[in-house]
Amino acid sequence: MAASDTETAAEEYDGGLAPSGADGASGEGSDSRGVYAISVAAELVGTGQQNIRQYERKGLLTPERTDGGTRRYSESDLATLRRIGALLDEGLNLAGVKLVLELEAENRGLTEDNRGLADDNRELRADNRGLRKDLKRARGRQ
Repeated sequence: MAASDTETAAEEYDGGLAPSGADGASGEGSDSRGVYAISVAAELVGTGQQNIRQYERKGLLTPERTDGGTRRYSESDLATLRRIGALLDEGLNLAGVKLVLELEAENRGLTEDNRGLADDNRELRADNRGLRKDLKRARGRQ
């Protein structure tokens, strides 16, 4: 991959795309539906089919399979493949790539959890303000 391809792949991935495989999660929607054969996926991301098979053996991604066992790659899988290429271009080996993908998936999960907790916190603070107002009114009536 060229340097500009590496930056593009990293930006796409860091932009919130959730790759399949490394975190074991499968998303819903068109990004997670496997539609590309391995030959098409390899051409789209600029790598060889054997590389993609090796990435699967190493647990870096898990494409969907047809009833007959044919691999089908989704847009999310393609984003993962581009991210793998970018990390390999940066000098990581496959074990390092796997760790990075797992940490990125964990980070996405923690970020989602944090957003949920922040929302809960806002709701609790609003409830607390309302309860304090109610308490002041109740004390004022006595």
